[in-house]
Amino acid sequence: MTTTSSVSLCDLLEQDLPELLELRRHLHAHPELSGEEHQTAALVSGELRRLGWRVQEGVGRTGVLAELGAVDGPMVGLRVDMDALPIEEKTGLAYSSKRLGVMHACGHDLHTCIGLGVARLLAASPPQGARVRLLFQPAEELAQGAVWMRDAGAVEGLEALYGVHVVPNLPAGSVGIRRGCLTAAAGELEIQIRGEGGHGARPHQAVDAVWMAARVVTELQQSIARRLDALQPVVVSFGKVEGGKAFNVIADQVRLLGTVRCLDLEQHDQLPAWIDETVQAICASCGGSAEVNYRTIAPPVQNDRSLTDLLERCAIQCLGRDQVHPVEQPSLGAEDFAELLRDVPGMMVRLGVAGPQGCAPLHNGQFALDERALAVGINVLASTLLAWIADRRDR
Repeated sequence: MTTTSSVSLCDLLEQDLPELLELRRHLHAHPELSGEEHQTAALVSGELRRLGWRVQEGVGRTGVLAELGAVDGPMVGLRVDMDALPIEEKTGLAYSSKRLGVMHACGHDLHTCIGLGVARLLAASPPQGARVRLLFQPAEELAQGAVWMRDAGAVEGLEALYGVHVVPNLPAGSVGIRRGCLTAAAGELEIQIRGEGGHGARPHQAVDAVWMAARVVTELQQSIARRLDALQPVVVSFGKVEGGKAFNVIADQVRLLGTVRCLDLEQHDQLPAWIDETVQAICASCGGSAEVNYRTIAPPVQNDRSLTDLLERCAIQCLGRDQVHPVEQPSLGAEDFAELLRDVPGMMVRLGVAGPQGCAPLHNGQFALDERALAVGINVLASTLLAWIADRRDR
């Protein structure tokens, strides 16, 4: 990417930025849950068609695909996600969510507008001899939308795919770069514990499912520290506990719902059997039983080295070296972008969104990002897509 091209992109972006910020605020005020992104998808499709992109709706249920450039040329893609979370917003922003209990607490409204901003910049000077495909994905928060879109052919023909996700631990105006493993393999865990009900005054005549559940939660943590390789981090967290009917009745059943995270894919494949064995042993020792169900959510995101090198060069040109930070450690968070990378090499960049006063964590009702990050994400990703096309043509 030449300096002249970068200046041109910045000039175009400056003209479009006020409208894009208004779009972002509109999306923030009107969030839609995973698989329900109908109005968001309609807005995205309308914007893209107005810009001259070739648009497909309903790709992976509520997903949107758009292409620009030579129909038979080499193709690079950008994926952004659109869904919100079942969280009550507590930011007090003028454009806070108008939907009770639903909030863009993970920055997907910004991601969507980054995709629309890139679409605007590229439409002003369509790529020659190559194609760009934009993937507006639903249901990332359920870790299902990427599979839906992949099964619908969304990555067919792609030679490279970029993605972006906001992070509150980097300041707005900066990006984070990591080669190799970026996020963890993840699973969803359900444990149904069965005992024998009885009177709270006579626990010896019952098999207490609450007691067994408490032991499962605590002893799994202890077992991780003593039975698994300490050099391969594993996290098991329970987010929901259901059981019991009255304060003085010993519960006969308790249901635990949780998540499992691991960086090593081989170890992750072994975890379901290990968890089942551990839970069964705990419950049997208490006189009860258990049923363990495990669902794999997503494999790790593996950032392709050459694609990461290209984005890093473009980010340094756009932002300056001081604003391009190495991400030293992978995250134990999951990202279904990894499902799209089963079929195509890709790279996900971290986008800083912390303001001068910091930023609340993701998935928090107080999460309020610094909107200066919008221009940064658009500029870096548009520059990278154009640089990929230029490199591909020069081969």
